[in-house]
Amino acid sequence: MKVLVLGSGVVGVTSAWYLAKAGHAVTVVDRQEDVALETSYANAGQISPGYSAPWAAPGIPLKAVKWLMQDLSPFSINAKELDAETMAWMTQMLANCTEKSYHKNKARMMRLAEYSRDCFKGIRSELDLHYDGRQKGTLQLFRTNKQIEASKKDISVLKECGVDYQELDRDGCIKYEPALGHVPEKFVGGLRLPGDETGDCYKFTNGLADECKKLGVEFVMNTEIQDLKMSKGQIERVVTNKGNYTADAYLVALGSYSKAMLKQVGLDIPVYPIKGYSLTLPIKDAERAPQSTVMDETFKVAVTRFDDRIRVGGTAEIASYNTELLEKRRANVEFVVKDLFNGGGDVETAEFWTGLRPMTPDGTPILGETKIDNLFLNTGHGTLGWTMSLGSAKYVADVISSTQPEIESEGLSIARYN
Repeated sequence: MKVLVLGSGVVGVTSAWYLAKAGHAVTVVDRQEDVALETSYANAGQISPGYSAPWAAPGIPLKAVKWLMQDLSPFSINAKELDAETMAWMTQMLANCTEKSYHKNKARMMRLAEYSRDCFKGIRSELDLHYDGRQKGTLQLFRTNKQIEASKKDISVLKECGVDYQELDRDGCIKYEPALGHVPEKFVGGLRLPGDETGDCYKFTNGLADECKKLGVEFVMNTEIQDLKMSKGQIERVVTNKGNYTADAYLVALGSYSKAMLKQVGLDIPVYPIKGYSLTLPIKDAERAPQSTVMDETFKVAVTRFDDRIRVGGTAEIASYNTELLEKRRANVEFVVKDLFNGGGDVETAEFWTGLRPMTPDGTPILGETKIDNLFLNTGHGTLGWTMSLGSAKYVADVISSTQPEIESEGLSIARYN
């Protein structure tokens, strides 16, 4: 079967891999000159199944108000970009901030994320990919005893889901992240998830794209996808600035831009672009750099170690599709790396970047079949695109191939919004 994949981020490329492995003739189309040049380019560097939880949670509306008044806020709203679409999405998200919805949505996300972690293990055993990968866990760092107390609720969910965890005091944190020994007064404890991983998503996606080409996958780059044309209730062709493309099945993996594309064929998905920022620093002093990922609970910023670089990612900005780099947003991520790992990396030469995370109001991505029988979706992963990429791709490839998926499909498709 011929399959056309729209989008060449980590979600599109992993989808192409599993589809090609299933024996399909796969073509990937993207407007960029190469793969992984948008949201996958400089994310926080985490593969974190243990932190797979919806942003829509009890207490979040009040926290959001407090964050907006915080000097170094992890959350901001660009009032100039507030429109009807933004307000509608925010209303849907607020409706999910209940105990019942939170537990239902988290269970769906954990199911997919844990499956994805198994897929990562499988692909590492099959392929020799070099992406600064580390399997050293994630440390959620608490600056106050109140945060430790609040973490008890998260721990109960981890227990329910069978996720390995460690509650650490100050010395325990320093044992796993020795560089924190230079600033012991900055924190009181932490929660470590030893099963989480780290690495460079951009390198991973490029390496996997090379492996896809060995299986015959064609990458059509520098090509703007303009329209989806239907005939007799199916997608007939995809119109681009370089001509039409036809296939037996079409997979939309366009991240935040999936929504506008799908509106052309009468599908309205609640995916909204949440803007995030990152810094990438060359390492100056390895002894003052993290060993894996340290997530600062106060500022919601992740500091991740690559081989010779440090990636610092954070901030959630509601700004529609505005990708302007705002220096005032840099202050939040820069503060954390200076405060915890001062001297570890060269902040002055850091690459400052922003990307749009495709977020659903309930946190779970939208995968698989649609009411159009040759159109499929793999989008809406929010901050967990890389974490869930392989699991989502394998699931969707199985659906397209009419093969029974290896995980339960409940709540993963667009049907949950009907």
